[in-house]
Amino acid sequence: MPPLISVVIPVRNGRTTIGRCLEAALASDFDDFEIVVADDCSTDETVSIVERFPRVRLVRLSPHRGAAGARNAGAAAATGEILFFIDADCLLMPDAVRNAARAMADQEPRTVVGGTYTLDAPGESFYGRFQSAFIHHSETKYVRAPDYIASHALVIRAATFRATGGFPEQFMPIIEDVEYAHRLRRTGHRLVMDPRILVRHVFDFTLWRSLRNGFKKSRFWTRYSLFNKDVLTDSGTASFELKVATATLGLTILLLLGWLLSGGALWLWPLPVLWAGNLAVSWGLLRAFWRAGGTGLLLPCLAYYLLVYPVPVGLGAVVGLLEYPRKGIH
Repeated sequence: MPPLISVVIPVRNGRTTIGRCLEAALASDFDDFEIVVADDCSTDETVSIVERFPRVRLVRLSPHRGAAGARNAGAAAATGEILFFIDADCLLMPDAVRNAARAMADQEPRTVVGGTYTLDAPGESFYGRFQSAFIHHSETKYVRAPDYIASHALVIRAATFRATGGFPEQFMPIIEDVEYAHRLRRTGHRLVMDPRILVRHVFDFTLWRSLRNGFKKSRFWTRYSLFNKDVLTDSGTASFELKVATATLGLTILLLLGWLLSGGALWLWPLPVLWAGNLAVSWGLLRAFWRAGGTGLLLPCLAYYLLVYPVPVGLGAVVGLLEYPRKGIH
């Protein structure tokens, strides 16, 4: 008999997505699993929606503990030998649980396996499709040794999870999964990415939400990277490509200002080299945009990724840099 898998889903005020999340999980083509939803003091209809699903076990937290606390509480209530963490705004692909079981069967006990978002996100706006392709590419570049495994698709043995303390509850509001993955690696665990384990994220992004997301992630990731001393590491969505794109746009703005103020053409000479290097570094990501939606997606993604998205990312990095001496990673 294969080991029981517990799909653990933290949620807080997730009425717009939790029903779809559970429907997708229950439509899995794999039978030997349970679903545990950990509700972190929702004030909307989340609990009543979850209670409509008889095969789902609901754990209600009190007081509010945050996403990390909800994941830990869900894991504590789970009975499976393997824990499969996803988020309440993620839709499991029909074969995701089966692929998670297969992946864990092939690994030694101290191995932790990650999945990622689907390359494309049908039904989403341009900004959601951009984000899904960007994250899919960024998280699957290094399948044998990823820098981290994200909690939107993290598969781990329950005994390993409990022995290693779980997700940090006294931490920043996001990227607690990055901290946990780094802690696992430091204690001798092996991280592996399996691109067959896929979830479709429900983004519902507008331009503003996309820009705000880029700013928020950059702000907190900068603080964590300063603490971790890995600012230049090619780390998933904190990718080397995005760092180069942000630096290229920032330098371009400075060079153009120098040209406008001085009138000297020397200020413009570095631009072709800068942008050629930027495109070369981002070539794999640009191919991912093309694979996700052909030229119709590639061209707007190219413009957005190179000329717009680096602005909130750069601003977030500046804010994180200024905040770090006072706030650190708390």
